[in-house]
Amino acid sequence: MPLVDGRTEDVPAFELLDCTLRDGSYAVDFQLDEEFVTQLLTRLDDIPVAKVEVGHGIGLEAERNGIKPCNIGHYRWAEIARSTLTRKPWGMFAQPEFTRLDTIAEMSDRGMSFVRVGMEPDRVPENLDYLRRAADLCGQVYLNLMKSSATPVDELVRLLDGVTPDIAGVYVVDSYGAMLPADVQTYVSAVREHFPVVGFHGHDNLGMANINSITALQAGATIVDATLDGIGRGSGNAAIESLAGVIKKLEADLFDYQELARLAEYCRENMRPIPEDRTMQVLGAVIGIHSGYFPLVEKLAEEYHTDPARLMEAAVKIADHSPRKDDFRAAASRINA
Repeated sequence: MPLVDGRTEDVPAFELLDCTLRDGSYAVDFQLDEEFVTQLLTRLDDIPVAKVEVGHGIGLEAERNGIKPCNIGHYRWAEIARSTLTRKPWGMFAQPEFTRLDTIAEMSDRGMSFVRVGMEPDRVPENLDYLRRAADLCGQVYLNLMKSSATPVDELVRLLDGVTPDIAGVYVVDSYGAMLPADVQTYVSAVREHFPVVGFHGHDNLGMANINSITALQAGATIVDATLDGIGRGSGNAAIESLAGVIKKLEADLFDYQELARLAEYCRENMRPIPEDRTMQVLGAVIGIHSGYFPLVEKLAEEYHTDPARLMEAAVKIADHSPRKDDFRAAASRINA
């Protein structure tokens, strides 16, 4: 039985997007060897993976928000991508908080074919104009709903009212690595009722990223993100070579799983991910806390002499949606009262 109905033989009705050189940059503190990057992109150009994402893990111009810069600047990323990816489109990630629309326009002029604009669902209404303007500046703009699972699905869909029809697609994003297959089925199906192109981006805190990605395709997603060897933020992402292998077993070798496996080994040999705090990754997934807040949680837990899990649970109860900095501080104060 085909994984997804409605495709002709050897022409998939869905795409895999490789984000090794974007999400994977988290795992190496945004420091990547240029020679390795060039060789990897050159080899990816020959693989039947539809799109490749590059750049700073947090997004274009993340340094404007006080984040450590990538050692490869965005203009240099454009030069490298243009010279190596001659057969497929490449893109980058953006966040309205710090990515200027002028920069999106300039990167588009330098060859960027798509941009994924990330924000939490409750921030979509205030960024509708940003999305419209971005869609005017770049050929393909995807809306990535970060921390999707923190917003009930009915509310999430309502928050998408007013999103420009010029958007290329909408992503369900399992930022916490917390979703189970039933959750993925529910969220992807609901978004698919309103947008013809739905993507899925999964993290692997609970070891569910691969099966969740396959579930997303079965639920109607048309594009799924993954990284080579699963290298990515925290516990990592879905492993693209594994997804390609599963798809081969289900129906056909659509993505050259053997070469992807070789490229995964190449990444394993050349990227040295920073060891994760496994305890915090599991706690974050189950409780619903983004790994970006782990340093703050640990600092406050030590300062207020409490357990990180207790602090995280208290912050979730305070927050309207996904907890933010002030919620953790308020939680710590209440625990200490």
